Amino acid sequence: MTVLNAVEEAQGGKLRAFLVVLAAIVVQVAVANRLPLPGNVTPDLVLLTVVALALFNGEMVGMVAGFCAGLATDIVPPADHALGMYALVYTLVGYACGLVSDEMERSQSLPFVAVAIGALLGNLAYAIVGMMLGDPRAAWSVVSRMLPLMVLYDLLASPFVVWAVLRLSRRTERTNTRGGLSVPGYASLGRQNR
Repeated sequence: MTVLNAVEEAQGGKLRAFLVVLAAIVVQVAVANRLPLPGNVTPDLVLLTVVALALFNGEMVGMVAGFCAGLATDIVPPADHALGMYALVYTLVGYACGLVSDEMERSQSLPFVAVAIGALLGNLAYAIVGMMLGDPRAAWSVVSRMLPLMVLYDLLASPFVVWAVLRLSRRTERTNTRGGLSVPGYASLGRQNR
């Protein structure tokens, strides 16, 4: 019976990760890409989702979620770049962030710092891959002007994305009967046990 429960839990975790990535892509295309933000850049909610999933679930989930999210981002309009660029970048970032997933329970601020570093690395990696492929939007003059804004917007969006990923992923399973949610590294969310 315990083997069946473990298999069902693993399948449920994969489904939840898929749904979280799907929701991030929909919100990115329908909302974030349409925001009239200064600098003509938007936060990369899909990258932040991949980073958060990897940080809380490990490198394998990070790689798979990164590849699937990247491939979907490569295909979903407006796809005006070489096919596979996001898949490559998100896979590498998902793996790198997943390597430090065991450290996430040490402090409350560490996940947000790790997400910020993951966002910086992801945006930088995308610019480097674009430069290698000859994308005119990845010229150093453009990247040096837009990268700080992209990282800033990602930092501002990261608490909301990390919270949503934690709420929707397996890390927020109920741990008591009174309705509180226990998230490693965070205080109990919801009603407190008394």
